[in-house]
Amino acid sequence: MKKKILISTGGTGGHVVPAKIFFEHLINDFEVFISSDERGVKFLNLEKEKVKIINTPKIKNNLFLLPYNFFLIIFLTIKSFFFIRKNNIDILISTGGYMSLPICISAKILNLKIYLYEPNMVIGRANIFFMGLCKKIFCYSDKIQNFPKRYLEKIIVINPLLRKSFYSIKFDDKKILDEVKLLIIGGSQGAKFFDQEINEVILNLSKKYKLKIYQQSSRENYKNLENFYNSNNIVYKLFDYSESISEFMSDSNLCITRAGASTLSELTFLNVPYLAIPYPFAKDNHQHENALFYKNKNCCWILDQKNITGDILSNKLTQIIENKGDYLEKQKNMKNFSYQNNWNRINEKIIQTINEN
Repeated sequence: MKKKILISTGGTGGHVVPAKIFFEHLINDFEVFISSDERGVKFLNLEKEKVKIINTPKIKNNLFLLPYNFFLIIFLTIKSFFFIRKNNIDILISTGGYMSLPICISAKILNLKIYLYEPNMVIGRANIFFMGLCKKIFCYSDKIQNFPKRYLEKIIVINPLLRKSFYSIKFDDKKILDEVKLLIIGGSQGAKFFDQEINEVILNLSKKYKLKIYQQSSRENYKNLENFYNSNNIVYKLFDYSESISEFMSDSNLCITRAGASTLSELTFLNVPYLAIPYPFAKDNHQHENALFYKNKNCCWILDQKNITGDILSNKLTQIIENKGDYLEKQKNMKNFSYQNNWNRINEKIIQTINEN
């Protein structure tokens, strides 16, 4: 009989997409369920992935709400407890976030094996909280900021998790910038900065280079962007976060992006040089540290949003496009970094870790 695994996730795509990837890695060897809050459901296939909705509202840092938060966590822990026991779950994998709290508490009460996942270069607060309870934690590096030294032996370093579709993409590993195919992505939470501030920059670039734009945006802003691109005769394609991004990444040769761990891993794997503009309000500044990890390997460029003006961004992109040597060096370093990343190797390491610990 197959052991049963529950993957706890929710919230943004940064938590849910890795949960879906874990599901695909494990489904042939285990019976797998996913629990999520309502925010994360939009990223999931409710039938295929056996989703259980355990809606954990965001806990507010308000002294007057402490009693409410306390009883809410107790209620959700009881709900999680009965779900785990009813389905005879053996193992829990948490992809982090506050929504994992009641599931992890219940798993510990029921003496389940617990595994954590940390894709960022700064350890998340939920993962710090449960570090003492877990068997192992899957990470992309053993040099994570704020990681408790006494738990370093729990780190299992794996190659970055990529959606399975990425491994079947036939991509050009020697992209050139004769035509600038610029991908603009802001993550699952969107990026108003990209929607509102970048038009002037694109207009300036279009006067100097043959340009094609792939832009991720909220559907509410499609009309404004369509009017801008059409009125300036710029070739473009708009898409939102729910659409598959792999085809846009594979056809692009330059990207402006936030610095979520999954996005940077995918761009690096596909050898698409990128300018990272980390979200400045991310908890513990983890997006900056994610981008810095790749910059230190000379795989990308970074700009601080707080210091950006239209002229600074235009000049930086022009410099990137004109400096072919630096561009090709970035591609070479990306290829060297990603050459060992394949689905089967990651699959074996995940399953081996779970079976042996």
